[in-house]
Amino acid sequence: MPYITNGNDAALLQLQYLAESIGLNRSYLKVDSDNLNIEHDIPVEAVKRPDIEWHPSYETYQARGFPDQISSPRVWTGSDFADPVKFLVHLSAEDVEEIKAALAFFKGLDGDNLPDDVSTKTFPLPTLGARLREVAVNIHLGTGFNVIRGLNPADFSPLDNVLIYLGITSYIAEIRGCQDYDGRMIVHIKDIERELPESTGRPSPYTNRAQPFHTDMCDILSMYVLDTAVQGGESLLASSGMIYNEIAATRPDIIHLLADDKWIHDEPLLFNFEKHGPGFCYSRRPLTGAPFSPHHPQVPAMTEEQAEAIDAVHFTAVKHQLTIKLEPGDIEIFNNLALMHARNAFVDSDQPEARDVIVGDSHETRRRSLNGKRHMLRLWLRSADDKLVWKTPKALEANSFEIYGDSEARKLAKWDVHRAPPINRVLTKHFKCS
Repeated sequence: MPYITNGNDAALLQLQYLAESIGLNRSYLKVDSDNLNIEHDIPVEAVKRPDIEWHPSYETYQARGFPDQISSPRVWTGSDFADPVKFLVHLSAEDVEEIKAALAFFKGLDGDNLPDDVSTKTFPLPTLGARLREVAVNIHLGTGFNVIRGLNPADFSPLDNVLIYLGITSYIAEIRGCQDYDGRMIVHIKDIERELPESTGRPSPYTNRAQPFHTDMCDILSMYVLDTAVQGGESLLASSGMIYNEIAATRPDIIHLLADDKWIHDEPLLFNFEKHGPGFCYSRRPLTGAPFSPHHPQVPAMTEEQAEAIDAVHFTAVKHQLTIKLEPGDIEIFNNLALMHARNAFVDSDQPEARDVIVGDSHETRRRSLNGKRHMLRLWLRSADDKLVWKTPKALEANSFEIYGDSEARKLAKWDVHRAPPINRVLTKHFKCS
């Protein structure tokens, strides 16, 4: 419908300005000097506009996928878990013996018995398996995290530790993902300062510095603690649901900005996981740059509004964080789509040290020698159970295929059992989140 005003020159100028601002060239304009009608040759249906009207519709606002609040067990604050019994899964002496028997069963099978061959069938846990299935339900549909405690890594060889780790986690999320384009399936999280000095810019997983809140690229993230630092290095978890709820209640404009794809990597930071609600998937480093990974001058700068948005996420996470002091032998496993994580800086020891370790429910104390150097094995996992797995948003499907699908990287399936990745991998890592 043409715009109509009372006839005057000022109104004509306003109409011409308005027409040009929406993409109409003056040559398209046909002006009626009496009524100042504007006509154009562009069909209305050719202009795609968002579903929004001059009078705001709250129903439309919600229909875009962003509810007022997320109501779910995955919405929590750190003080809810002041008692660790709420998230710890203790392995009894009988559980550990069952794990050892499963390891022996796997190694006795015909064939090469490679890490990729570990499954619930080849690593039978007839009693413990049922409890681990309960953990799987909690990871996907409950609070989103657990810590399994009671293993002693010093009792096993490096390869056996990997096999046990895969056997236990196969009952929780059986699909394993590659973590870089070289096909590495397991990553050693440790400070490699002696091999790669700080000045060369090694990424955060291979340093002792703190990491801000972020997510990885996986569905389920797991860490097996082989050793801990003498100081610091605590694991920090925060509920994405709680972060979302607090920001949505006061700054819904930030929610919509986070869900927009107008970031420097052309992807949103906030995604809608259908019945599970919104969740974050991003790391700060690709957005902000870092001293060890500065942005090239040609990388576009984010806006002040975007900077405010990602800081709002981080500091809301800090407000509600849960600090977990992990112990050697712990398996920390959590829903990367429902939680964000960070870590404190840490100090490693240069000398081996002896520690007392309580094993299982028996409270048996063993003296073992540790290096006092923080060392974790990281897995990226996904459930094959349709009742548990979160449907991947379309914008993340390509990444998910590279990690879990029949991709060229996944076909390589490299297992670094004994040590951290070689230096050249640290310097040429491709995936966005490390």
